[in-house]
Amino acid sequence: MYREVSVIEVRELLRVWMSGVGLRRVASLAGADRKTARDYTNAAVLAGLDRGGDLDQLTDELIGAVIEAVRPGRPDGHGQTWEVLRANHDQIVKWVEEGLTVVKICDLLARRGIMVPQRTLHRCCTQCTGYRGRGAAGTVPVTDGEPGVECQIGFGRMGKVFDAESGRNPVVHALIFTAVYSRHMFVWLTFTQTLEAIIAGCEAAWAFFDGVFKVLIPDNMTPIVPKADSTDPQFSIGWTEYSQARGFFTDPARAAHPCDYPEDLVIPSVRR
Repeated sequence: MYREVSVIEVRELLRVWMSGVGLRRVASLAGADRKTARDYTNAAVLAGLDRGGDLDQLTDELIGAVIEAVRPGRPDGHGQTWEVLRANHDQIVKWVEEGLTVVKICDLLARRGIMVPQRTLHRCCTQCTGYRGRGAAGTVPVTDGEPGVECQIGFGRMGKVFDAESGRNPVVHALIFTAVYSRHMFVWLTFTQTLEAIIAGCEAAWAFFDGVFKVLIPDNMTPIVPKADSTDPQFSIGWTEYSQARGFFTDPARAAHPCDYPEDLVIPSVRR
């Protein structure tokens, strides 16, 4: 499936790529698939981008040239692979109804000489059939990584408090930051879960931790990830701009998979 990629998203993809990570990791951190990441990075190199150079290279002119080179004419918003899958829609629906996985369906298509990316097939099955995937069987051990690299963030519910000025009982939320390596926590209290509140909490957290983590792992909160998806999460423009300004990357947890968090890092339900 083809999705229109905004200028800010292209800039984010190239910014992540210039940090030195591989294409699979670029796709994950930039909210794109690997083929898209490869197309844009190849076009950027042809446009003169030096991967080892300064981020100042990511000018509007360069981004415009990259976008112009990558986006062919797609009147209905989809690419050639999607059309191939559309032509085999009835058979794919039948396989889904039989309970086959995307991996198995991809293999069966390949036996018929139809070679398609698994991620594109997954999107097709999710959006055009009754496929809902299979839940994880259990918790998978997660490597802690290096100190100061990753920080997990999520909301917990504190409860209601009485506001004498308004006479109301608003709910207080706790925005919890957990350093993955040390398990050190910082809590920011807020009455709202807006992007502005999250950014305010982040700014307070960076002051508390005396620095910004390289990777922030949010629990798919809507102001950050408007569309949570296992293969193609979409970040909000405001959050992407903030991450670029502070120099960190975003790596959201998989949608509907809270067990992705290590057991002692699951965001708790905070109570008084």
